[in-house]
Amino acid sequence: MRLRPRSIRSRDTLIAAVLAALVVGAIAAATDVAVRVAVGARLLEDTQRAGRQISAGVRDGTLTGSRLPDPSGGRVLVQVVGPGGRIVAATPAAAGRPPISRLWPTRDERVRDLIECTHHGPGGRCMAVEVIRLTTAPDSPVVYAARPMPAVLVTGLLEMLLAGAVLLLSALVAWVTWWFVGRTLRPVEQIRAQLAEISASDLSRRVPEPAGEDEIAQLARTANQTLDRLERAVERQRQFASDASHELRTPIAGLRANLEDASMHPHDTDLEGAVRSALRDTDRLESIVTDLLLLARIGTGGTAAHETIDLAALADAELRRRAPALKVEARLTPGVAVSGVRMQLVRLLGNLLDNAERYAGGKVEVEVSATGSRARLTVTDDGAGIPAADRERVFERFTRLDTARSRGAGGAGLGLAIAREIAQAHRGSLSIEDSRKGARFVLLLPLDHARRDAPR
Repeated sequence: MRLRPRSIRSRDTLIAAVLAALVVGAIAAATDVAVRVAVGARLLEDTQRAGRQISAGVRDGTLTGSRLPDPSGGRVLVQVVGPGGRIVAATPAAAGRPPISRLWPTRDERVRDLIECTHHGPGGRCMAVEVIRLTTAPDSPVVYAARPMPAVLVTGLLEMLLAGAVLLLSALVAWVTWWFVGRTLRPVEQIRAQLAEISASDLSRRVPEPAGEDEIAQLARTANQTLDRLERAVERQRQFASDASHELRTPIAGLRANLEDASMHPHDTDLEGAVRSALRDTDRLESIVTDLLLLARIGTGGTAAHETIDLAALADAELRRRAPALKVEARLTPGVAVSGVRMQLVRLLGNLLDNAERYAGGKVEVEVSATGSRARLTVTDDGAGIPAADRERVFERFTRLDTARSRGAGGAGLGLAIAREIAQAHRGSLSIEDSRKGARFVLLLPLDHARRDAPR
């Protein structure tokens, strides 16, 4: 399912908030336990110190009377309680109070430490209590020392504060995540909105490119580069469709004119001449359609199987098959192997030879050699040559130079375009290089290293 930027933003914010709540909640729970343990230990330590000082004084007789000294300065309540719950002595802070605790230690367990609470929640009261039985006698008095615990630990205020901190931090993390993800995805949303408005009728628009070198900036640049290629491809297809329509219209119009003339004036028409003219127009139509189909197959990659081909042997076979009227000089280095589709390479070489024979003065040169890791095939004629400004234009579809505009001599203008498409489909290149006289077409193809390195 495709997630819109807003959905991604909400999802990431929710995940961040939940994770923050879990982590901060765990920290808060650990803090609550740690605070309670630490405070309880501190209070119990103060209580034990005061209680044991009083119990020691009462036991050895140094403390007498009902009024006991307060070693804690009023922080710890100390009472000496006799059997039956009668308070024998107490510190000033504990005087007049009921017994601190109802616990009466046994002779086997004379000292007890505990936390006693009336109840938890608002109005509750808890104390850390130290209980000391002075002797093992049945009527031994008991010393009670107690220190009240802070209200924040008794009323649940600490838990509420920690819960509030958890909610606050979780909300802060959620807000920061919402803001940060929104800021990060804002360029993505702008790119999406711009792409949604681009249609096939207007491919000139581009998406905004954020500054920087992050992934979003690279995405925007890649999208614009893709749009550039798409615009060029669409423009090329439109131009191709227009040129193809124009090229097909001429033979169709001639064929229709001949047929209409023969139909309207059957007795005044040279039927044999009309048929020959119709066949010429039909041949031209068939040639153009065949070339267009070949271009379409090459453009889509095709599924033709590649084989190892000796480029010199292929050129030699093609030259023997053609038997041209012009003089042909061939310098073919054997063993220059390439990987490719044989029929396509034959068509490429045939188109180059057709072009050379059409414009040569009297001689055509064909050479095959190996240069580094590439095979090199050149076809050179001794004609008028091609101006440097037109050396790329001749490879465009339906292009004829001024000296070759005659359809009878210049063809449909697809031969060189097909040749370059075949070269590029074989990971090679086809270009025009400087020549002492005439035009020199140079084909470069990767060598088939497996064939070249094989033992002989």
